Amino acid sequence: MMQSHVSTIINAQNGNLALKIFAFEDNHSFDHLQRHNYFSIIVIAQGTCTLKADFSEYAVEAPAVMFFAPYQPFMLGSTAPIRGWAIHFHSDFFCIHKHHRDVACNGTLFNIVYEPPFLPLTEAETATFSEQTRQMLDEMQSSEAAQHNLLQHDLLVAYLKILLIHAVRIKARQREEMPALPDDSTEPVTLARLKEAVEEHFRTKHSAAEYAEFLNVPAKSLAKMTKRHLNKTLTDVIVERIVIEAKRELYLTSKSVKEIAYELGFHDEHYFSRFFKTNADVSPQVYRDTVGFARAEA
Repeated sequence: MMQSHVSTIINAQNGNLALKIFAFEDNHSFDHLQRHNYFSIIVIAQGTCTLKADFSEYAVEAPAVMFFAPYQPFMLGSTAPIRGWAIHFHSDFFCIHKHHRDVACNGTLFNIVYEPPFLPLTEAETATFSEQTRQMLDEMQSSEAAQHNLLQHDLLVAYLKILLIHAVRIKARQREEMPALPDDSTEPVTLARLKEAVEEHFRTKHSAAEYAEFLNVPAKSLAKMTKRHLNKTLTDVIVERIVIEAKRELYLTSKSVKEIAYELGFHDEHYFSRFFKTNADVSPQVYRDTVGFARAEA
């Protein structure tokens, strides 16, 4: 697609990465645990790999595209060459919350709990991603555009929006085409009830046993169903949902860590901070320092 092209834009105000696009011909860039303070879109154009993300492991065959939020842990394993390209962007460059009305990718592509963090692609869809990325690269490498930073930023954001909208539409189509489970299976109903229960009660119910009791489903049956359909344990699901909300509150609001902890059902601020660091690899304060702070109030 892009051969060996690499292009990077640095935020002049703080020296952090704003946007980076690069091609790869192996998994060396991703063969160790990744935890970055920016969003990542990774297209696998050729080859197969094993994706480890959060608490789950997936076999991924090209072509496919992956999406990771800031400080979301992931790594790629492969015994044979994989080829593709990656787009990294900081929330200062493009805020998925600010642009949610235009591109509803939060909870669809990024910060998803109940589905894998990747989409299989057709060859035509991969070609579209390639062309959209090439347009961004051409703009980043244009010496004329570099003299007009604001105009360049707006154009690059527009290109990124188009790429994300393309991905959201693919996701929507794939959801519609998912095969239905047998009519005599009660698992789809139970799984839907579980998702609703987690979304409604993750701030107050933090254990798998509480959800088993709430749904009146044997804990072992619920555990097996969650592992079979979501490829993770129910405890993992609960933890992921709490961490996603904590990150959202840390980024969008000026609430104190103590306030956020209390709203998420933690009566000990220090315990919450340890919980967050265990699952995000950074403290709540470092997350704010490196990703953003009170952005909904700006």
